[in-house]
Amino acid sequence: MITRVGPDGELVIAPGVAIPASEIDLRVTTSGGPGGQHANRALTRVVASVDVAASRALTPTQRDRLVGALGPVVRSSAGRFRSQSQNRAAACEQLAARLARALATPPPRRATRPSAASRRRRVDEKRERGAIKERRRPPVED
Repeated sequence: MITRVGPDGELVIAPGVAIPASEIDLRVTTSGGPGGQHANRALTRVVASVDVAASRALTPTQRDRLVGALGPVVRSSAGRFRSQSQNRAAACEQLAARLARALATPPPRRATRPSAASRRRRVDEKRERGAIKERRRPPVED
């Protein structure tokens, strides 16, 4: 697991983009499921959320991109570990990964010319389609 926590406790999303710890809301609950009394009583499941729409750490462009892709509030939960600290780290890591994927801009598409073979195939298909239509016509009387 890659740690995405900066020196001041902020969540590092991308180079130069970090959300301060004060904007990350962490809630703990019981994890549920099998495990007996420990799973039923221990508060180990962690839900990390960030209000992207109100974040001051993001530029307006970044904010708009994230709200468009993920919505105004982004949540991530983790409950697979018995330890609350491990689940906290896992939830923050998942949250950072989701935000980083949504924030990444796809590379621009470069226009390319059709290959000679594809042009040839296109013309052959058009010729074949024309021949099919030609055969449907009634015979010409001379």
